Amino acid sequence: MSRRELNYPDVDSDSDMDSDSHSSMSGSIFDPPPSESSATSYDVSMRSESPTPSIYSMTSSMRAAAYKLEYGRGLNNYSEVYSLPADDEELDRLDAQHELFKQVMGRYPPPIRQVLAAAPGEIKSVLDLGCGSGSWIMDVARDFPDANCVAVDLVPMQSADMPPNCRSEVDDINLGLEHYYNDFDYVHARLISSGIKDYERVVDHAVNVLRPRGLLEFMEFDFHTYDGNFRRIELPTTVIDPPWWPRWLAFAEMSVHQRGGSADAATHLHRWVSEHPGLEDVVYQDFWVPTSPWTQQQPYRSWGNQMRDDILAFLLSGRPLMLGCGVPEPLVDELEENARTELMDCREIGYIRLQRVYARKRVDYVPPS
Repeated sequence: MSRRELNYPDVDSDSDMDSDSHSSMSGSIFDPPPSESSATSYDVSMRSESPTPSIYSMTSSMRAAAYKLEYGRGLNNYSEVYSLPADDEELDRLDAQHELFKQVMGRYPPPIRQVLAAAPGEIKSVLDLGCGSGSWIMDVARDFPDANCVAVDLVPMQSADMPPNCRSEVDDINLGLEHYYNDFDYVHARLISSGIKDYERVVDHAVNVLRPRGLLEFMEFDFHTYDGNFRRIELPTTVIDPPWWPRWLAFAEMSVHQRGGSADAATHLHRWVSEHPGLEDVVYQDFWVPTSPWTQQQPYRSWGNQMRDDILAFLLSGRPLMLGCGVPEPLVDELEENARTELMDCREIGYIRLQRVYARKRVDYVPPS
């Protein structure tokens, strides 16, 4: 069973922890478009599943092993595919982005309470693939203190506020997730496509990570912006002309593909999940976020302000990616500066499209041998 949703949060009420009620803005520019039907890991936290874990701190030698400095930014030292920064500046961007996403999408999909409701003596487990700053998994750990929460990324999660039921593991998702099979009740991944070689394989592995009736949630964007009629803006990298933010994204998409990432994963995400024989109760959602505060209508103006701040920081984060793929620095500078000016002027009506899919694992699913 699958249903496709094109939704906006209910702006007249506070979103509940598991709220998924939405309303569209009929008769306005905000009307949504028509609906179409590792082999090994290293636990850097040295934590057990005890409610009183040991304290972890990163030594200078461990930090040196985990990070490398390229084009003035700190990048992970373990993947040749993912080349966005992993430094404090990027983590601050991801923290702010997480707060925006909570406003736009709500905290969690509705099935979360049922999925993480544990029987006496039972421990539920949550896995966050590509956790970034860890904002999402730490929210889950605080909201569900009896759940065992595991954050996986290419660099260790650094937070003085990490809840005692949360631990960080360093791993490359591209190497496989066999060591997690049948261990988790909820698997979450958000905006990981730029570092994933074979995204459909990751979806398949995530299904096998789940226990029966476990919850799978993936969310991506497609490295494009959309115009006021919700049409995707397609621009070549052979022409250097406005609009500049969509043009910058065209170069970013090209660079992700060149590094081996799956920049087009969002386009196929619904199909991969819907067609997987191990999943049921599939829900697909589009969320349209203004790229700048070009409207006076709330909450979209507020979201536009926050998304613009995210994009302005992302312009800086994308420099190592583009420069590392051979885009000349003067051209990167030109694209970046013109995109920044365009976004600050708020004259271009544009949206970022966030595509989310969540589903439950079938009880009777047996993976092919």
